[in-house]
Amino acid sequence: MNETNVKEEMVQTAMNIIINAGDARNLIKEALDAIAAQQFDLAEKKMEQAKDFIRIAHQSQTEMIQSEARGEKMEYSILFSHAQDTLMTISSEYHIASQMIKIFLSLSERIRNLEMKE
Repeated sequence: MNETNVKEEMVQTAMNIIINAGDARNLIKEALDAIAAQQFDLAEKKMEQAKDFIRIAHQSQTEMIQSEARGEKMEYSILFSHAQDTLMTISSEYHIASQMIKIFLSLSERIRNLEMKE
C-alpha cells in the first residue's frame, strides 16, 4: 500500500472510531436520562446499543494497531490519537453508567420495599 493510501486509511479509521464512539456517547446519555426517569429497561437497552457502537469502534482501532504490528509503516496521526482518546473516554463513561444503573436499580428496589412496609 502506498503512503497516500495508508494516510487515507488512517483518516477513515480514525473517523470511524470517532463517529461510532460519539454514537455510543449519545446512547449513554440517553441511558442516563432514562435512569433519571426510572425507566431502567430503556436504560439497559440504550447501554446495549452503546456497547455495540463501542465494539465497532474498538474493532477499527484494533485493525489499525494490528497492521502496524505486522510491520506496515504508520506515521503518527493526531487524528488517530484523538480517536483513541475519544474511544477510551467513552469506554470509561460506559463503565461508569453501567455501575450507575446497578446502583439506581438497587436503590429503587430498596425504596419500593420500604414503601410496601408502610
